[in-house]
Amino acid sequence: MTETPSGYERIRPKQFHQTVGLADWRVLGEGACAYFRTGSLAAGARLALAISELPGLGDDAPDLDVRPEGVTVRLITVAEDYYGLTEHHLELARQISAAARALDLPADPTAVQTVQVTVDALAGPAVVAFWRALLGYGARSGSAEDLIDPRRRGAPFYFQRMDEPRPQRNRVHVDVWVPYDQAEARIAAALAAGGRLVSDADAPSNWVLADPEGNEACVGAAGPPDEG
Repeated sequence: MTETPSGYERIRPKQFHQTVGLADWRVLGEGACAYFRTGSLAAGARLALAISELPGLGDDAPDLDVRPEGVTVRLITVAEDYYGLTEHHLELARQISAAARALDLPADPTAVQTVQVTVDALAGPAVVAFWRALLGYGARSGSAEDLIDPRRRGAPFYFQRMDEPRPQRNRVHVDVWVPYDQAEARIAAALAAGGRLVSDADAPSNWVLADPEGNEACVGAAGPPDEG
């Protein structure tokens, strides 16, 4: 493992999922996420306050999305040279789950997901520059092919290099990251709704689907605990 500038060891999704006490959490394409059902904005605000008072947050505080029906919490380190999970997030996840239990707020791991837009590009730097300016995004740490919302609200954009034109297929698609234990159900629902399976060559981490008109989307699942 490699340390981040904050001194924490970087970890992989599999290690996160194999750690005892993190059943409320799922690693997605953009960090580890948990969703706590609150039923009211006031209850969500109480949970947000409890999380804000946890010791040792520093510059690595979680992202919180507080809505009347529930609170989504995301753990991810966003640094100049690293974008991902660290060992610090293991204990922080336990503490956040404990704070939710103290407030009698149940977790629902099935309710989390992240979405990414992927663009196939021949002239990569020029295309990236356009989307960076249009969206007001910035480069993701360690990857010139990724753009992220500096406010960490909008979907990230990933630019996939092409060596030659591909007119027979669409060049922009959506990546949907879901919990590893929800992927098959989500794919089944999409197929039942008229989609088709394009490829499962990279399952159980990635499936390529298409809608009835051929527009593609990928379903991603990060780090199942029993993954080899």
